[in-house]
Amino acid sequence: MKFSHLHVHTQYSLLDGAASIGNLYKKAIKDGMPALAISDHGNMFGVFQFVAEAYKNLDENGKPKVKPVVGCEFYVVENRHERTFTKDKKDKRYHQILLAKNEKGYKNLTKLTSLGFIEGLYGKYPRIDKELILQYHEGLIATTCCLGASVPQAILRKSEAEAEQEFKWWLDLFGDDFYVELQRHDISDQDKVNEVLIKFAAKYKVPIIASNDSHYVEQEDFNAHDILLCINTGEKQSTPAFRGDFSDDDVNMKNMRFAFANDQFYFKTTEEMSKLFSDIPEAIDNTNAIVDKIELLDLKRSILLPNFPIPTEYKTHTQDEKTDKGLVTADSLNQWEYLKHLTYEGARNRYDGGFEGDVKERIDFELFTIKTMGFAGYFLIVSDFIKAGRDSGVFIGPGRGSAAGSVVAYCIGITNIDPIKYNLLFERFLNPDRKSMPDIDTDFDDEGRQKVIDYVVQKYGKSQVAQIITYGTMAAKMSIKDVARVMDLPLSESNALAKLIPEKPGISLKRVLHAPLQPKAGEKSLIEKEGLVSEDLENVRKIREIYNGQDLQSKVLHEAEILEGSVRNTGIHAAGIIIAPKDLTDLLPVSTAKDSDLWVTQIEGSVIEEAGVIKMDFLGLKTLTIIKNALALIKLNHGLDIEIDNIPLDDESTYRLYQKGETNGTFQFESPGMQKHLRDLKPDKFGDLIAMNALYRPGPLQYIPSFIKRKHGLEDVSYDLPEMEEYLAESYGITVYQEQVMLLSQKLGDFSKGDADVLRKAMGKKQKAVLDKMKKQFIDGAVAKGHPADKLEKIWTDWEAFAQYAFNKSHSTCYAFVAYQTAYLKAHYPSEYMAAVLNNAGSLDKITFFMEECKSMGLKVLGPDINESLKGFAVNKKGEIRFGLGGLKGVGEAAVESIIEERENGAYTTVFLI
Repeated sequence: MKFSHLHVHTQYSLLDGAASIGNLYKKAIKDGMPALAISDHGNMFGVFQFVAEAYKNLDENGKPKVKPVVGCEFYVVENRHERTFTKDKKDKRYHQILLAKNEKGYKNLTKLTSLGFIEGLYGKYPRIDKELILQYHEGLIATTCCLGASVPQAILRKSEAEAEQEFKWWLDLFGDDFYVELQRHDISDQDKVNEVLIKFAAKYKVPIIASNDSHYVEQEDFNAHDILLCINTGEKQSTPAFRGDFSDDDVNMKNMRFAFANDQFYFKTTEEMSKLFSDIPEAIDNTNAIVDKIELLDLKRSILLPNFPIPTEYKTHTQDEKTDKGLVTADSLNQWEYLKHLTYEGARNRYDGGFEGDVKERIDFELFTIKTMGFAGYFLIVSDFIKAGRDSGVFIGPGRGSAAGSVVAYCIGITNIDPIKYNLLFERFLNPDRKSMPDIDTDFDDEGRQKVIDYVVQKYGKSQVAQIITYGTMAAKMSIKDVARVMDLPLSESNALAKLIPEKPGISLKRVLHAPLQPKAGEKSLIEKEGLVSEDLENVRKIREIYNGQDLQSKVLHEAEILEGSVRNTGIHAAGIIIAPKDLTDLLPVSTAKDSDLWVTQIEGSVIEEAGVIKMDFLGLKTLTIIKNALALIKLNHGLDIEIDNIPLDDESTYRLYQKGETNGTFQFESPGMQKHLRDLKPDKFGDLIAMNALYRPGPLQYIPSFIKRKHGLEDVSYDLPEMEEYLAESYGITVYQEQVMLLSQKLGDFSKGDADVLRKAMGKKQKAVLDKMKKQFIDGAVAKGHPADKLEKIWTDWEAFAQYAFNKSHSTCYAFVAYQTAYLKAHYPSEYMAAVLNNAGSLDKITFFMEECKSMGLKVLGPDINESLKGFAVNKKGEIRFGLGGLKGVGEAAVESIIEERENGAYTTVFLI
């Protein structure tokens, strides 16, 4: 007889579930279970990953081997709006399992969990009530749930008659979609409840299902789960455990800690469940009846763009249009007509009144691609909020990432770098082979970022804009330290143990403990995958020796291994913003956060677009704030309005600053290593800065000496084929940029623009199968054009070696431009620029460092002065920098503003007039 678990907690039941989604599926597949449910406490944090995992394990018919059942164990209260409680009147919460039967049920589940956070959050509990359940019950399946649910609690705390009345409320509402859920965890209260529930089931002919309140995968994981509960409550495992009232989430016994009753709350096999319910076999079989009535869900959606309003005269399309990439809607075509108008209008401004030939050809190619892919609305949305930001005085970066390769983006004001001038590629940003929405990330000055977000919220509505959740997981070192604290391992030993984990981002404790040390067949070794060196490997050997021992340190490592990857807490993505076409709760689950006025998605950023909403990164860049402050001070002192985006890129004073390596306080070029290379390179053109920005990173760093020698004629500049000079001359024959590989693959091997981008991606990600296929395509194409095969083999080998390090030229160009702006200001307005740097230094150490820099530049930094100081660092008439009044201890902002305002009536002459 088949059985499916329909009451399952994953690690997204924060610090209460110790089961990873992957391990649950592995066990379910091995056991031949038809389905598996997710029912985390009050949230749907793990639902998207849960369903996606099911589709990674398909049967011969292309269907998931285990059907994913989406559910949630809600906290149900009498009144979700109630916020006032006392010692006598507590916030009584009942648990309630609800499962989505179909798409409608999933939408209602999404509504309920979202409203639990938006309207019902109290403390850490998102709460709903019966009013909401009445409104959003369609398409849902309900059960009598666990000991913490309303019917079992009525049986235990009230009377059988009251319990029956509660039972009938659920039955009347859900009818055939209501089930009696029996659990057997060897708890006496559960036995009492089950006896009455069986009686109700018989009386009202309600089917019985068996379940196990699963919180971890294997029985031996009980101790790891117990440790997780201790991490949750801040307790130590040595504190006596209270294993009594399992129904109360807030149970708080003096000198005792909350713990589960026993080790039976694991993901039991079908055989174990059948044995447990051998007296009621139909309880096992009835899980199949539920599974059969549940429709298979796939939560991946096509991107839905917000409805961007366009003028009526551009609404010329009334029918959808079929393209090679699929159907483009009439709305999208109308938006494209408006985008085309804005692009042409912008091109006339950007290209001195006219654009013909190559420029028009490039614009039309980009517009055609945007049209066929249905992305016109995306460009309009970004262009709109960037324009709104600029109009309100926000400083916005010239571009970021591959978006700077788009001439359309340049023409409509999204970016400020001419892609044609710098040979930046549109296909690096967007090409017909791309399936996902392009990323247009934008840098704003720190203060202005919020202004732009406020504009977006105002334009599209608060219910359509949200921030994105992040999940803080227990990484290798964190899991060791958390477990060590709970298990009373001395702090010094805990730290020593954690230090044995090599300092490699994302390194896994499991691999440290079990992966091969040296390269061999099968699983990649720690040398190959993590790049460990001899010192690291020595530490790995030490930690493995401890792991294989029998002492407390060994036990800590064993439990930490199980808990590694557990979700510890939630946070908010630093930059990501979601803009939806309608109320977000109609599309995906949302939550709330203490430090944000906006809603927060329950789906993380790496997969959010697969859920059908558009993600944009609004990044705060401190450098833009510094530039903004510096320009304000220049205006104040010199009466000059400098158009920072229009400064000359051949300024001798600026390059002299770079040639001397005097770049402290400037953007991107201020590290000692970079300063040394700048002094050797002696850059004298903007292209040198773009290249150095791309080369100064792990990997390509080794090519810098050769780059410098070639610039100064100390090393020959050679090309494997003469045809390569066109694209490699700017970097003295060295392949620095991904765009160079893309252009050369088109020129030499006759690759299409799309193929060139696929090659770029495959080289960066070392996709061997793709590269092997493309190598043949490249060599065949290049040989057909008359190029020698031996040279082509060398070119390909060089590309494979370097392309994984090659940098995005679009991004390097944008950031080199911002860097140049900071150097220009430092070279021409040193006092104002360094005052702005000091205003944004942050820490005392940084302020001290930049004051030393001022001293080396011959600039005086003076103490605060009642007649010369502003709120922050400022510059007086002599070009000296003054400390701000806001830095004085005990002086409030209002007092500073009053002092400065009064100063307009004349300088202070005596202390008695202040």
